[in-house]
Amino acid sequence: MSSDDDIFFSGGAVEDVAEWMARTLGLERLESPDLEEGEYLFKKQSRFTDGLGVLLLVRPNIHLVVDPEPDEVSVIDGCTGMAKVRLAGVKDVQAQTREACTIFSELAATAPRVALVLTNALSTVVAAYRPGAGVRSFPAGTSMDLDDIGVWRPWVGGGPHGG
Repeated sequence: MSSDDDIFFSGGAVEDVAEWMARTLGLERLESPDLEEGEYLFKKQSRFTDGLGVLLLVRPNIHLVVDPEPDEVSVIDGCTGMAKVRLAGVKDVQAQTREACTIFSELAATAPRVALVLTNALSTVVAAYRPGAGVRSFPAGTSMDLDDIGVWRPWVGGGPHGG
C-alpha cells in the first residue's frame, strides 16, 4: 500500500494548477530527465522536519477512471490532476502527512476555482475543498471508495458521483 499523501484537483489545466500551486506555496521548480510530458516537480523546505525538503509532483490524475462501474466509484473519479506530496530523504509518515495537510489548507485558503481532495495512502479521504462552499474534513478512516460514498458524495462535486 502507498504511504503517499496526494492532493487531487479538478477545474483547471494541470499546467495552470501547477503554476498556481508554485506561486501560492513558494515552490522551487526542479528539472528531472525522469519527468514525463505534463509533469511538474517542485520542492520547498519542510516545516516539520529539519533539513528535509518536501517534493510535490504535479501531474494528470494517473488513477482516473473515466466511466467507473457502479461498485468501483471513488472520491477522485472527477479529478483530472494530482499533486503527490513526499518528504525527501528519511521517511517520516507523520511529518509527511502534516506537510500535506498544511499544503492543502494553504491552497484552500486562497479560495481557488479549483476543487481539491486530500487523500492519504490512496485509501482514505482526509478533506475536500469545493469552490464557493469551503473545506470539509472527513472522519478518520473515511474510505475513498464506495464504502463511504454516503459521507463524501454530498460534498465532492463533479465527476460521475456529482455533488
